[in-house]
Amino acid sequence: MFNLADSLLEVMKITWPVVAVSIVAIVSLRIMYLIKYKPKFVLYEEILTLIFIVYILMFFQVVTYQDVTSYGNNFIPFKEVTRYMIGSKLFYKNVIGNIVLFMPYGFYASYYLRLDKKRVAFLLILLVSLSIETVQLVIGRCFDVDDIMLNIIGGMLGYFIYRILDKVTDNMSKKTISTILISGIIIATVILLYIMM
Repeated sequence: MFNLADSLLEVMKITWPVVAVSIVAIVSLRIMYLIKYKPKFVLYEEILTLIFIVYILMFFQVVTYQDVTSYGNNFIPFKEVTRYMIGSKLFYKNVIGNIVLFMPYGFYASYYLRLDKKRVAFLLILLVSLSIETVQLVIGRCFDVDDIMLNIIGGMLGYFIYRILDKVTDNMSKKTISTILISGIIIATVILLYIMM
């Protein structure tokens, strides 16, 4: 049976050193920049940017981590995804995991570039997913075309979430958006802590 708490703990064991040092470095540099240059400060944009940087660092660690059980390269579409029984641990880890892993990338790429064209989002997601699979092949992990397809699904879901939120937040003030974002982060953190206990 799949256990979300165990999966999150596994990812945190791999990524916590990079995340801890990076947060200190990024936040301290950003604070000094804000003090020195006094640019316009928008809390929710600062939080989103920090979360995005941490996500990218964790993402990098997870996709390049060497301790992976391998079944070999897969260049045949749907070969690997049909191998996993729906509801099994491997199904959640490999199918759902690849989709969920790319949702934030699709969202953030769309948010920062203010993407309104699906084609551009698709090409960015394809480029990053293809580069990940190629690097994995080079470093001794496996290339899997099914992972690329699942990453694209996840990234495009992130794009559509961005598009929906962009329409909803058009008429909201930045203070309202900040409050919603911070509340969402607090709720998500409480839920994750509860799951991990």
